[in-house]
Amino acid sequence: MNNNKKGLLAMLGVAAGAGALAFWKYKKMSPEEKQRLKDKANETGSKIKEKAGEVQDTISEKYDQLKNTAKKESKDLKEEANDIIS
Repeated sequence: MNNNKKGLLAMLGVAAGAGALAFWKYKKMSPEEKQRLKDKANETGSKIKEKAGEVQDTISEKYDQLKNTAKKESKDLKEEANDIIS
């Protein structure tokens, strides 16, 4: 087996062990602790969605700015070319 496969298998083993430990700890939690964990996960998910929306808006704005700049430059170059030809 080459090193890449050994490394991948090692990572899978570690991930499976960590997953089993997390599951065991979750099963031992009280209902209140489980609810706090769920609430925290939901809050984190909401924050991620909010940030993703902000990033999407920023990207859209930058895209529109670049598109408008490219249109203006194209128009200016066409006018220059027409001036040179005339």
